[in-house]
Amino acid sequence: MLKRTNSFEDRYNRLQQELRNEILTGSLLPGEFILPENTLSEKYEISRVSVRKVLAKLVDEGLIEKIAGKGNRVRIPGEDLKRETLTVAWFSTSYELDIIRNLIALYEQTHPYVKVELLLLTEAEYINNLVHLINYGFGPDVFILSDIHIRHLIEKDHLDILMPYMPAGIDIERDSYQKVFDMFTVQGEVVSTPIVFSPTVICYNERLIKDASAELHDSMKDWSDLLSLAERCTVQRKDNEVIDRFGFCFSASPNRWPVFMLQNDGRFIEKDGRASVFSESNNVEALQFCVDLMYKHQVSPIYSHGSSYLAEGLFKKERVAMILTTYYFMNEFRGHDLRWDVLPLPQRKKPATLLIGGSLAINRQTNQPEIAKDFITFMTSKTAQTMLKQQGCTIPILREVAEDDGLLDPDIHPECYNVFLEVLPYASTLRDLSLSQSELELVQKELSLLWANMETPEDACKRIEEQLNGLRNIVPVSGV
Repeated sequence: MLKRTNSFEDRYNRLQQELRNEILTGSLLPGEFILPENTLSEKYEISRVSVRKVLAKLVDEGLIEKIAGKGNRVRIPGEDLKRETLTVAWFSTSYELDIIRNLIALYEQTHPYVKVELLLLTEAEYINNLVHLINYGFGPDVFILSDIHIRHLIEKDHLDILMPYMPAGIDIERDSYQKVFDMFTVQGEVVSTPIVFSPTVICYNERLIKDASAELHDSMKDWSDLLSLAERCTVQRKDNEVIDRFGFCFSASPNRWPVFMLQNDGRFIEKDGRASVFSESNNVEALQFCVDLMYKHQVSPIYSHGSSYLAEGLFKKERVAMILTTYYFMNEFRGHDLRWDVLPLPQRKKPATLLIGGSLAINRQTNQPEIAKDFITFMTSKTAQTMLKQQGCTIPILREVAEDDGLLDPDIHPECYNVFLEVLPYASTLRDLSLSQSELELVQKELSLLWANMETPEDACKRIEEQLNGLRNIVPVSGV
């Protein structure tokens, strides 16, 4: 039979846990005296004898020390310091790992009783491995999640591994951007706290554009302008048919190619959310433009393998003049002799781009919930968000930091960094496509024939529409 705790035990344990958490999270600083014993006795409605037992336990843990005639104060850390461990999981391939390590070091400086261990997990099968670790009791206390990972957790019914948390000091409308938080909100609750985000934008090599004698900012209004500039920047070797440099590089990443469909007013699913309309003419036209960039106009390398980062790799080697990319990848340009900048995507029937984000989540099974919450509060603080911006390109979620031009460094940031403010009003998220994660993965897989020029856009769209409707148990009406 389980022992039922009484109200005294509840109050006794609450005093012990709250004092401990205040010390570990830095609310009580080293050298600071805690409340007198009689005050604690009155506040928690337990005897002074019980208060002394709690304080004695904290002394044994090395968190406080008794000063004769003065009271109890938080111990100043020494060589024999005992620290609580908070495990934080991150992608092993993250472009921001160096910045995260710097942030962890800063957190540990201001939280001397906490040791943060960084657990690096491979991006492939990240969410499956994470769920497995948590279910077997070996999961990290805090972990990074992208908006795609949230979609995975929703579809696999694993949201229960998360302990929803929202730092109390953040007012989304005043301090951040609603669209960013929407990516991590389920049924009105923020289940994972955003820390960074990025829209998809055009990234271009200034030198290669200049070599083509092009005025980019005045000429990139629509798809025809993109094609015209790409043609001018594509260079073929004079002695043979080898392309020395392409003007643009198409990307088959799910955070890239859908922008063309959105810009052409395309839809994946009917407005009522039931059937797929993937074979609509707007979608066919958009995908035809993508294919023509590679095969008809030959201004882009031909997509022929599974990597979604072909474009970014070629851009770093200065073999392409323009790519679609995100602020995340721009962190890769640090230390490279590249002259580059960004601008909004060209449009077709309407302006459109995709928005992605990164967040921090808490393991519901953590033994350190208050420290985990404090770490996330720190990561969304002005101090941490400022460091994120000063040391990298990814956009911090705090508005006052993201929009502070005084933090821009020409060696790190593009001159037109604030393009993100221009495109946010019309940015869409993957959730706005009205596809589940497995449906999006099906579309991604089934488009490979089209990208290889082994299928027409009409046939590809019709075939994929049928498969999507099959998943949704939608039976086509005869003759329609």
